[in-house]
Amino acid sequence: MDKIIGFIGAGNMAKAIIGGIINSKLVLPDKVFVSNPTYGKLKDLENIYKVKITNKNIEVAKSSDILFLSVKPNKYPEVIEEIKDQVKEDVIVVTIAAGKDIESTQQEFGKKVKVLRAMPNTPALVGEGMTALMPSKEITEEEFIEVKYIFESFGKTEVIDESLIHAFTSMSGSSPAYVFMFIEALADGGVLQGMPRDKAYKFAAQAVLGSAKMVLETGIHPGELKDMVCSPAGTTIEAVEALEETGFRHSVMSAVKKCSEKSVRMSK
Repeated sequence: MDKIIGFIGAGNMAKAIIGGIINSKLVLPDKVFVSNPTYGKLKDLENIYKVKITNKNIEVAKSSDILFLSVKPNKYPEVIEEIKDQVKEDVIVVTIAAGKDIESTQQEFGKKVKVLRAMPNTPALVGEGMTALMPSKEITEEEFIEVKYIFESFGKTEVIDESLIHAFTSMSGSSPAYVFMFIEALADGGVLQGMPRDKAYKFAAQAVLGSAKMVLETGIHPGELKDMVCSPAGTTIEAVEALEETGFRHSVMSAVKKCSEKSVRMSK
């Protein structure tokens, strides 16, 4: 790809995306330009990935063909006001913040800029991200494919209608936190039974990883996979009964619902 990819903001998600781009050799490091108010995170990125850095957002805005706004949602109006007259005419603006829809971003720019709304998740840090992509109608198919390659350098992608973003946020964007809680609880249960802590975390995490791969790679319904583990009158069905008694599935569904409702409120 012969494009300058810019990032305004150098947080964890920007670092994950930059790592994916560089490690996959999608572009050379000198084609990636990052800005941040302070130099601490920038120096880390420069040392690890050899990208270009600056503390001036306008420098990145002027140079970028694809521009990631990787700042907190409350910073969008301030940052866009600063750069809106400096970006290239055909720039593709990629937003990765909760609650910032395509229309509001274009309104803040004061024109119909090309916007690709994306919602990645933190497993991007280890190359296993899941990203929902929502392109504005101004983006051509060729342009969309180029940006899609960026996100596929650190995981999987799916195009969704923007109306589904709140559901996606609650079941994919935020769900790593739920999974980490489950792994922690599973390991705690092992420790309660005498398992050393380090081994308990390894066993729990690998079980989750392997189970997820079975869902993705076999195409078998999760309920059927669960049944395959539950022998009649066996240990697993006893555990499943205990989970049902304490409302395990209802708790997860309630968490997804609450998260989605919060996402809706943030978008208003």
